[in-house]
Amino acid sequence: MRTVEQDAPAIRIRFVMPGPELAPFVTTLYHMHIGTGVTGPLEDWLHPEWGNMRFNDGDVLQAGVGEEPLRKVPRVVMTGPTSLCTRFRVRPGRFWGVGLLPLGWATFCDGDAAAYRDRFCDGQADPAFTALAAVGDGLLDKEPDVEREAAVLQERLRGLLVRKVAGEDRIRKVNTALVDPEVTNVADLADHTAMTTRTLERLCGRVFGFPPKLLLRRQRFLRSLARYMMDPSMSWIDSLDCSYHDQAHFVRDFHRFMTMSPSAYAALEHPILMAAMRGRMEAAGQAMQALHEPASA
Repeated sequence: MRTVEQDAPAIRIRFVMPGPELAPFVTTLYHMHIGTGVTGPLEDWLHPEWGNMRFNDGDVLQAGVGEEPLRKVPRVVMTGPTSLCTRFRVRPGRFWGVGLLPLGWATFCDGDAAAYRDRFCDGQADPAFTALAAVGDGLLDKEPDVEREAAVLQERLRGLLVRKVAGEDRIRKVNTALVDPEVTNVADLADHTAMTTRTLERLCGRVFGFPPKLLLRRQRFLRSLARYMMDPSMSWIDSLDCSYHDQAHFVRDFHRFMTMSPSAYAALEHPILMAAMRGRMEAAGQAMQALHEPASA
């Protein structure tokens, strides 16, 4: 079990890489502790991601997807795949998260990803997530022991792998093609996955949450955003993915995915996101979950 810690003032984030059995399904496990030295809530804006199950130890978190107002987040929260930023406000407490690859969604969740896109729900109350929500039972009730808790999470997740998913190979092929910067349009995606456009549309809606065209657009945007966030000395124009026509093209995408302009986003403080991105980069080799290359079975 490989772990990487990233510390910021009063914030400690640890990323745990899943073992080989879980690697085709899970990007990382991650633990965050916000210390009591924080005065007032911390606020940040999370970029679009694949699905995540998160566990927190109390009434400490509010969030809103896109332009939604902030609202209380359940202690066990399932967030579907997102194409919008998530604004969140957090107080001192502890949190565990399980980042799902699309194959992980198909394996651990009973609902189509499209039905949960750009929203979060109570993971304990929604029957689509009963089994996955149970992996966090009692996890945060004892004295903190991150190594023990990570081992418990992995053991319980491995116990859910008895379920076999139809079309696993196709899901992996689509996911691998989506993180390939050379795949820039739906025709390329269909060629790389040896699927008809219609089959691709159905699979993407069921497992990935969005149509192929939007998924490719999101990936292009996230590659650009990740470059900028990891090296803020760069200008936006220098961080652009090669498939952007010009900066105006990127600015339109920025408004679409982050609900604000690049300059407005750059002016915001990112006390949690920057620590998380640096830790994820060190642990997993990618700063963002949606850019994570899926492991082979």
